[in-house]
Amino acid sequence: MKKQTIRCPYCGGTAILRDASYVYGDKSRGGQVYVCSHYPICDSYVGVHPGTVIPKGTLANKELRQKRIQAHQTFDQIWKQRILSKPDAYRWIADKFCLNTKQAHIGYFSSYMCDQLIAESVKVLHNNRRQHAFG
Repeated sequence: MKKQTIRCPYCGGTAILRDASYVYGDKSRGGQVYVCSHYPICDSYVGVHPGTVIPKGTLANKELRQKRIQAHQTFDQIWKQRILSKPDAYRWIADKFCLNTKQAHIGYFSSYMCDQLIAESVKVLHNNRRQHAFG
């Protein structure tokens, strides 16, 4: 399989695989990240699945990373509060947004899609009389 080149969606730079400490410094918990070659001027990066070189999604700037964290905090309550199992919750994302299971991951979502997921997740929590809780 040919090695895939990952491009930064913000500046067009090539992503470089680096140790996570390159971005997180002393706060790093190990692992690796793909970082835009223009980092830190272009603040775009994405984590890597442990033990692999497979990115957890697409490169994201600070704003999008924050939005994805917010989307996860809200969506994760659906399975953490046992409204659905975790696999069923991800199937719900796929069905709700007409995605295949490979696309139904927050790490691939745009800011707009994160907003849509947050809104739909809040509806599910409300309809199941659950509190919208973080953490």
